[in-house]
Amino acid sequence: QVQLVESGGGLVQSGGSLRLSCAVSGRTFSPYHMGWFRQAPGKEREFVAGIGASGGSTYYASSVKGRFTISRDDAKNTVFLVMNSLKPEDTAVYYCATTSIVGWVTSISAREVNDWGQGTQVTVSS
Repeated sequence: QVQLVESGGGLVQSGGSLRLSCAVSGRTFSPYHMGWFRQAPGKEREFVAGIGASGGSTYYASSVKGRFTISRDDAKNTVFLVMNSLKPEDTAVYYCATTSIVGWVTSISAREVNDWGQGTQVTVSS
């Protein structure tokens, strides 16, 4: 059984930083792309960042590019999201996601996600 456990969310002031972690068990994810999504109240879940096998490629939603950094540690089956210069509009529940995507992509759709984590709340105060 695949399990994804996110951690690192919390309350931060505008301009602050947070580091999210996602530990994956029950599946080898090293050959595949991994991603982070978020969902704000009343809005659809949206793609935030993705990373290819061995961290060979990273890609971001335009709203977070330059502020967020995704990385992975395949030895520990863990994916990270470092979020800098946080804004109130970044407030959402953040979800880690596994996929079966290989090769070159520049985004991940929710339909391509195999497994979701339980989510971690990020709240940015103004």
